[in-house]
Amino acid sequence: MASLLSKILDSSRILLAVQSSKRTAALNEVARLLDGHPHVTNYQGFYNELLARDRLDTTCLGNEIALPHARTEHVADLVLAIGRSPCGVPFENGNQNVRLLFVLGTPKNNPMGYLQVVSILCKIFKDAANREALLSASSPEAFCAVLLAAEARLLAPAST
Repeated sequence: MASLLSKILDSSRILLAVQSSKRTAALNEVARLLDGHPHVTNYQGFYNELLARDRLDTTCLGNEIALPHARTEHVADLVLAIGRSPCGVPFENGNQNVRLLFVLGTPKNNPMGYLQVVSILCKIFKDAANREALLSASSPEAFCAVLLAAEARLLAPAST
């Protein structure tokens, strides 16, 4: 199976030192990495839908990880921006402190792509060693390498 994450991961869209300590400001800081992305047709529209979705229900996954996302007409293909907060950001609606934010935008007409990306990310996040490697990655490139290596291990054929 081909790598899903390699198609949407971009080290220039990873911020390893989110400065904001408030949820909405941190979301803005990370989502802004997608402003100007070739697949984002209307950044403000995307961002508004991202905030609206985040207000509906918690996007916290546990283990200090949140996956704020929007299924929207304002993106032409899947987009991803990632932020890491050294101190964490309180997500009141999830009653959690979040250190890793994975902001995902997906076209309304591609729910399967969104589900595949969320599925692979959740499997990666289950492993404590993967989470620790993401939290300690020294550069955006190293962060990408951790995610791609974890995905490759998940997609590798099971040995008998």
